[in-house]
Amino acid sequence: MGRGKLRIYLGAAPGVGKTYAMLAEGHRRVERGGDCVVGFVEHHGRPRTEAMLHGLEQVPRRELSHRDAPFTEMDVDALLARRPAVALVDELAHTNVPGSRNAKRWQDVEELLRAGIDVVSTVNIQHLESLGDVVEAITGVRQRETVPDEVVRRAEQIELVDMSPQALRRRMAHGNIYKPDKVDAALSNYFRPGNLTALRELALLWVADRADEYLRQYRGEHDIRSTWQARERIVVGLTGGPEGRTLIRRAARLAEKGAGGEVLAVYIARSDGLTSASPKELAVQRTLAEDLGGTFHHVIGDNIPEALLEFARGVNATQIVLGSSRRKAWQYVFGPGVGATVARDSGPDLDVHIVTHDEVAKGRGLPVVRSAARLGRTRVLAGWVVGVVFPALLTVLLTHVDGDPGLANDMLLFLALTVAAALLGGLLPALASAAFGSLLLNYYFAPPLHRLTISDPKNIVAISVFFGVAVAVASVVDSAARRTQQAARLRAESEILSFLAGSVLRGETTLDALLERVRETFAMESVALLERAGEVEPWQPAGSVGPGPVTRPEDADVDMPIGDHMALALSGRVLPAEDRRVLGAFAAQAAVVLDRQRLVGEAEEARRMAEGNRIRTALLAAVSHDLRTPLASIKASVSSLRSEDVEWSPEDRAELLAGIEHGADRLDHLVGNLLDMSRLQTGTVTPLIREIDLDEVVPMALGGVPEDSVALDVPETLPMVAVDPGLLERSVANVVENAVKYSPPGQPALVAASFLGDRVEVRVVDRGPGVPDEAKDRIFAPFQRHGDAPRGAGVGLGLAVARGFAEAMDGTLTAEDTPGGGLTMVLTLRAAAGGTARGPGGDDRVDRPDAADRVDRSDAADRVGRPDAADRVDPVDREDRPVDPFNVRSIRQKAGPR
Repeated sequence: MGRGKLRIYLGAAPGVGKTYAMLAEGHRRVERGGDCVVGFVEHHGRPRTEAMLHGLEQVPRRELSHRDAPFTEMDVDALLARRPAVALVDELAHTNVPGSRNAKRWQDVEELLRAGIDVVSTVNIQHLESLGDVVEAITGVRQRETVPDEVVRRAEQIELVDMSPQALRRRMAHGNIYKPDKVDAALSNYFRPGNLTALRELALLWVADRADEYLRQYRGEHDIRSTWQARERIVVGLTGGPEGRTLIRRAARLAEKGAGGEVLAVYIARSDGLTSASPKELAVQRTLAEDLGGTFHHVIGDNIPEALLEFARGVNATQIVLGSSRRKAWQYVFGPGVGATVARDSGPDLDVHIVTHDEVAKGRGLPVVRSAARLGRTRVLAGWVVGVVFPALLTVLLTHVDGDPGLANDMLLFLALTVAAALLGGLLPALASAAFGSLLLNYYFAPPLHRLTISDPKNIVAISVFFGVAVAVASVVDSAARRTQQAARLRAESEILSFLAGSVLRGETTLDALLERVRETFAMESVALLERAGEVEPWQPAGSVGPGPVTRPEDADVDMPIGDHMALALSGRVLPAEDRRVLGAFAAQAAVVLDRQRLVGEAEEARRMAEGNRIRTALLAAVSHDLRTPLASIKASVSSLRSEDVEWSPEDRAELLAGIEHGADRLDHLVGNLLDMSRLQTGTVTPLIREIDLDEVVPMALGGVPEDSVALDVPETLPMVAVDPGLLERSVANVVENAVKYSPPGQPALVAASFLGDRVEVRVVDRGPGVPDEAKDRIFAPFQRHGDAPRGAGVGLGLAVARGFAEAMDGTLTAEDTPGGGLTMVLTLRAAAGGTARGPGGDDRVDRPDAADRVDRSDAADRVGRPDAADRVDPVDREDRPVDPFNVRSIRQKAGPR
């Protein structure tokens, strides 16, 4: 019996409908008379999914016990004994309970496939093994349950179950995925719009690549050479000339006009490695193509039009972009050119665009790196010795040996000396050796001897051939030697230019580091960057490295001008002319780095001045109104009490005293915030970090709010946090005060805490009017009050102080929308080093059950906000799932005055 077929429903996130689609497929197969059974499906209490199970045969599950807790898993043996045509198996990446037949469910599926049973399964994109790091970077959750990509790729069919993030969040809010009391936590953690959008993009791209792979495989199997225009693929033919940048940009614009367009830049080099292309220009064009979202390819081919068309058809391209020929008119006598040949041979399936540019008809030759490779005086002298002295010594030796080796052997010996002269000294010593050797052969070895005449015509031909071969071999050897040295030099230059380009992109090179790199690259004693304000102004050093840097370009061994008023001065030795090109690149980069450093400094100084002016202005405004108002109220109340003209009743006196107390409290609060803000602005806040439990600090921060205005939800299992208790208490107090201020009557604000990775989050939730997205950052600025908040509501420093204190403790404070309306403040704190979740009794234990410590499935089912809770809670690996801030083991209490 043959191997069964695998069909997979792939989703971007839990809840998109993978299990529902799989069960619908099972019903279709049963209605067509097929033998389809349910191997394993978990409905998670979702009514619609549970209803889809009716009418389908379900193979009983295998019951297992682990650490006195009951579990059920798919019974592979029962399925093999039943031998259905099709088995429905949910959650391909699931980890089985210890004691199961296999460790992973995909291994169970492999057994079913080998037995000839077709399998329909489901998997989420985050469970693919190759995407683990990407998903962790997006969501902050490490996936422990993964399936090898190859298992999924081997599936005969992969169907994407897609849903927009907005629709998925609506399904979540309506209670179609999780229970209502778990919705807020899930929406605020894993199911954020950004997370869902990124996961959806990953799923779409992965399926698109898989479809492209299917298409290439099908075309290869059926030997289809014509282009199928499934999507626009534009090939750009590059020559290494400056016009390549124009062609790449034009191709990118063409690709943008078509959905899913792709740009492939290709440079075709000859197989002998001889080219007039500029390596530097090709590197620039490679970077440009990649920056515009395309790819760069280097192809070997002696017939450029044929190689270009072969590459385009191989990648299923639809268009080719070429530049107009740079050849002059008379050069067309040698052929029609690459563009005309490609357009003629492209056929009806490839469109060829000929793009004009600035280099048209300016000649085919590109700027070539001149042969700057010197062989050195010693090598050249050795070449002359071998080419001139050694032939004379060889002549003496051959004329005094017994026996005549023959003219042919004599010629081979002299030819060997000519080749040796070319290897050592280059072309000129080799040519001299060939000429001198020809004369010696003629005079001493060709009859008549000791005369420059040759009697035998055959010897004339032999000596002529010897001379020609010697010259040809010498030319080839010399060219190869020089090209080898040129290649080594160009490689070194490319590494240097690559370093410069990388430093420009990353913006990480300081001026001193760059000057030190110049000194090391060119083996100099000192390097200085000099500048002056005008032609007659003295030079001033902007930066220098090494001992005794020069102060004037005229005193340097090498100076490289940079514009009119800047120069790079090097001391130590005189550089050859060919090194000045790379030195020029360093000089330009040095000027850029200097300008960047100054601009950054000026921008920072301007920011500080503007911030200081704004703070001073706002402070004056606060003092002029918000501080004067309670002072005026206190003064009026005191004046009234001191008045001897009025006899105040005890009730009136108590009311006036209460007004004085209220005004004093307002003053104390305003002055405290102003002092805190001034400490933050001057950078004098020094947190004293220590490890502490949240339940020791958070309740204390709620002492100033009215009774029954806040609900507190802090799980006992939270790890300790590394914070300054005083700063944390002040931050939480300010945020809670803000939430209580805007909460509707009868709806208390909620303070909840949760543990995610190495972070602990404190969420302060209100059901007030909320804040639009464009104002969420602005409300944290000093002296900002959102909307129509009255002047008496404060000076707008509470949230600014809270965020400042949070950042001082290496934390963050951000604002999010509350599902259903309102605003949620998220205070993220750093968990203590080595901190783990604790049990209800306070004992430290791991946050998840693993092979050594597992919990009952019913308890695990209460956790939400994790990537695979929508499909089925696994009892083994759950470290990758965010913990529910509304955990059933939380402490719920009403906060009152403390």
